[in-house]
Amino acid sequence: MPKVRYHVRLPESERKTLLKMVSKGSASAKSIMHANVLLGADENSEGGRKSEAEIAQLFHVHPQTVHTIRQMYSEKGLQAALGRKKRETPPVAPKITGEIEAKIIALSCSSPPPGRSRWSLRLLADKAVELQYIDSISYEAVGRLLKKRTKTSSS
Repeated sequence: MPKVRYHVRLPESERKTLLKMVSKGSASAKSIMHANVLLGADENSEGGRKSEAEIAQLFHVHPQTVHTIRQMYSEKGLQAALGRKKRETPPVAPKITGEIEAKIIALSCSSPPPGRSRWSLRLLADKAVELQYIDSISYEAVGRLLKKRTKTSSS
């Protein structure tokens, strides 16, 4: 049997938690599968130590998945091994930053262009692009930005 690099030795409390999660079936399918793999990889269990290939075959997953779950449990604990890693950055960076928001809000508070009694959303969007605050912005985005501002200020 190849040398196991990451050992899983579950204390009784974690073992009970995992058994409860698997038997209830109320968690996500991925979490239940990870719990099953951890229970199968537990060296303190009655069946003794199993290889990653045996566990993978038992739960119909790839051996690398078993290895990864063992590694996550050994390095970061039970919750990290069961759940997903939280994404650090959003998939698309926001185009309108706080600085740009502040400039557009300041522009909306300034006096409107000559011949106009007030700022329209389209005028604000066009002026923000003209003043090079942002490359492009729709009037709907300006409307959402100003609506968000009025919601928070009236609270």
